[in-house]
Amino acid sequence: MYLGIDLGTSGLKALLIDGDQRPVGSATAPLTVSRPHPGWSEQDPADWVAAAEAAIDALRRDHASALAAVRGIGLSGQMHGATLLDASDRPLRPCILWNDTRSHAEAAALDADPRFRAISGTIVFPGFTAPKLVWVKTHEPEIFATTAKVLLPKDYLRLWLTGEHVGEMSDAAGTSWLDTGARAWSQTLLDASFMRADQMPRLVEGTEVSGTLRPELAARWGMDGPVAVAGGAGDNAASAVGAGTVEPGSAFVSLGTSGVLFAANAAYLPSPKTAVHTFCHALPGRWHQMGVILSAAASLDWFARISGSTPAALLAELGEASTPPSGITFLPYLSGERTPHNDAAIRGVFVGLAHEHDRAAMTRAVLEGVAFALRDCLEAMRAAGSRPERVTAVGGGSRASAWTGLIATILGIPVDLPAEGDFGAAFGGARLGLMAATGADPAAVCTPPAIAHSAEPDRSLTDAFDAAYARYRALYPALSAVTDAPS
Repeated sequence: MYLGIDLGTSGLKALLIDGDQRPVGSATAPLTVSRPHPGWSEQDPADWVAAAEAAIDALRRDHASALAAVRGIGLSGQMHGATLLDASDRPLRPCILWNDTRSHAEAAALDADPRFRAISGTIVFPGFTAPKLVWVKTHEPEIFATTAKVLLPKDYLRLWLTGEHVGEMSDAAGTSWLDTGARAWSQTLLDASFMRADQMPRLVEGTEVSGTLRPELAARWGMDGPVAVAGGAGDNAASAVGAGTVEPGSAFVSLGTSGVLFAANAAYLPSPKTAVHTFCHALPGRWHQMGVILSAAASLDWFARISGSTPAALLAELGEASTPPSGITFLPYLSGERTPHNDAAIRGVFVGLAHEHDRAAMTRAVLEGVAFALRDCLEAMRAAGSRPERVTAVGGGSRASAWTGLIATILGIPVDLPAEGDFGAAFGGARLGLMAATGADPAAVCTPPAIAHSAEPDRSLTDAFDAAYARYRALYPALSAVTDAPS
């Protein structure tokens, strides 16, 4: 048996699979986000441990014999978070999360140093880890001076599981400290952001063994043999492993809290000017490019909350039929935007509201706005060298057929919907645990899922949505001109 643990922003999921990669059982535990100031987003690392304990304890209650047979664990997690530890491995402050924009000025200053793009291959975005530490140095100097180690969120869970300070390539690529082509920490970038090499964890590949489960935890969960803990992956690379998006040209679109368009590459193809992320893949010798939007399903969740409804109820009001553009334009910049704008200050807006528009029309506009943002990502990725011809849909939002059909039409490429099963980040983590424990060939393990059906672009609506996309694109410069910088 193999266990995948996915540490998300709103919850943690633990998934058990057997040697044939069939899901045996899963459990989840919720997490909350603290927002003490506008633009801030934090979590207490102790809550991650409590969530992992709760989820794995639940698996033991329901699947004790299967959990006892676990031989490999793989970790997946939200990226970019700055978890600062003292010399005794105690967190010095809450973790500053991926969607925290307080360090926008520090990010701009680091990005102005040409060495960062040249070595890391990607813009220094405000959500990345390096600018967060520069912010801490300025605003919390006593904490900065006491920081002995900086870990990414899933790697803090690894420390709890194994006692080892270890990271891996796909997650490390999102810190702005990694030489992404060489797959190693860059002393140049560390020096430029006032950091030391000894504050960084040791790096392994996602399929490698990073340590073994501590005996007291193995005993707690009834595991009776040595349990390897794999390097694992950042959440998007783990989702790619789960969805079989590992061969060059394969791609997926993720509709989670954030949105991602992800393409696997056999070579390192940096293109920072496009605001496309070029990161290491979780598999050795492979890289990937991705466009990232900060509010995908989060946009629908937000609209459901303020309209006194639920996402499911809003989607039910729309039905399944393809329809022309709503006439309303929604820009989903509720937390700023990454690809293609790299703008932490920008905020969302509805444009074109009229008396005849009802809640369903506004819901439709939200779905369209997220799809247009993903088209922005597709155009940027094409400019960066990735040209996906179809994508597999993953994430909670992918279960909404009205949304995936709309995305297919707006992107102009088919969207494949996997058959029933679990092919997300937790499944990818479990696959990485399997490979670390057994040495299995990634090509044999990371196969794509069976496809239940594909959403094809509605070519009769192409011209109408191209015109609507042009209106969407024209709004960003005007909105940017009147948006204040985040505090």
